[in-house]
Amino acid sequence: MISSAQAKSKESFIRTYAIYFAWIVAIIATAGSLYLSEILHYQPCTLCWFQRIFMYPLVILLGIAAYRNDRQITGYVLPLVIIGGCISLYHYGKQKIPALDQALPCRTGVPCNRDYINFLGFITIPLLALIAFIFIASLLWLGRERAADREEAGSLGQD
Repeated sequence: MISSAQAKSKESFIRTYAIYFAWIVAIIATAGSLYLSEILHYQPCTLCWFQRIFMYPLVILLGIAAYRNDRQITGYVLPLVIIGGCISLYHYGKQKIPALDQALPCRTGVPCNRDYINFLGFITIPLLALIAFIFIASLLWLGRERAADREEAGSLGQD
């Protein structure tokens, strides 16, 4: 059984390093996407490119924020994460719900409903991207700078 002090310590650890963890998730997602396209030669569809557009800058932005310990980056990065996650969710829906793909089919390039990987019958590339976006959003939310933290830091600086 975990004591309340241990739980608070774990929460504090996650809050302290949340930007670093979000950066690591963005690096893994970007590396995975590049591995699939450049090493395995899977051609990205149009929706995959849009997901990449929202994931790739996160590596740079979160890396700079982690280096500077800038928790205010959340307000700038969270919209990218949310939009990228919505595109991933839509893309996953196109793969798993045939009616959705028939309503708005991809007309150029690789079809968006193509499954290059399909682990356990439901884990596809768009789902992996969605999971990465959700992890990043959750970590940014947990590690955000709160008004109470700013007030506490301000009062410590006045002493």
